[in-house]
Amino acid sequence: MSIALPIQEAVTGALNLYGSSAHAFDQSSIDLAEEFAAYAAVALANAHLYESTSTLAQQMREAMRSRAVIEQAKGIIMGQRRCSADEAFTLLAKLSQDTNRKLRDVAEALVARAVER
Repeated sequence: MSIALPIQEAVTGALNLYGSSAHAFDQSSIDLAEEFAAYAAVALANAHLYESTSTLAQQMREAMRSRAVIEQAKGIIMGQRRCSADEAFTLLAKLSQDTNRKLRDVAEALVARAVER
């Protein structure tokens, strides 16, 4: 017996039950399985929501970390070249493209070199 889980969003699933003989499930068993499937769907939806939220939180932490180091690198460039924040960002972006490295990695390297001095 296979019962679709009533889940919204992109999560899909089914509750599959197996019997040892043909016609092993009577109407009472089917009703009980359908009721259980509703509870299982809630648990699955909650697990999906938790995973999505956890992933988003990690991405936000990484974005904030990246932004901080990029802003530090812009400040270093602005101090060295006496340019605006936009010009400093343009220089960082160009260096990122020219070296085929992520902007964050270029910024981290620049900040590391400045700290070493």
